[in-house]
Amino acid sequence: MSELLVIGYDDAETAEAARKKLFELSNDYYADVGDAVVAVADAEGKVHLRQMVNPWALGAMSGSFWGLLIGVIFLNPLFGLVIGGAAGAAAGALTDYGIRDDFMKEIAATLSPGRAALFMLARNLTSDRVITHLAEFGGTVLRTNLSSSDEAKLREIFVQANKVPHDA
Repeated sequence: MSELLVIGYDDAETAEAARKKLFELSNDYYADVGDAVVAVADAEGKVHLRQMVNPWALGAMSGSFWGLLIGVIFLNPLFGLVIGGAAGAAAGALTDYGIRDDFMKEIAATLSPGRAALFMLARNLTSDRVITHLAEFGGTVLRTNLSSSDEAKLREIFVQANKVPHDA
């Protein structure tokens, strides 16, 4: 089962660094990341989502490919490329991968301006190695889908990590 973990940070740079570390751990097979999104509240409090995958671009690329292929078959590849790209981008905009955007915006709406949150959806996310590395970045556990006892343990790990001064 995939685990959902939302960690709040003082700034976007720390959240991005934690996400980068999560990807490194994923490359080393310590976690199987399904989605990792950084939500940032700008100076006016508006929330911006920094997605792992850009659905517009992914849709446009796949649509362009299929449009080009169909265009070649019907002897008009340029027309097929343009129509396929536009249709793919529109389809990509309507597609929501991983964690639902409305859920992330609802949680991130509680962030103070300038603060950020890292939304993670993965398997093996709460293994000791992964949590230890993520706790090094500080932060506060905002939301999980863990049991109450597991969430309490996780919160305690982050509280203890925030008490220890970190040298860069």
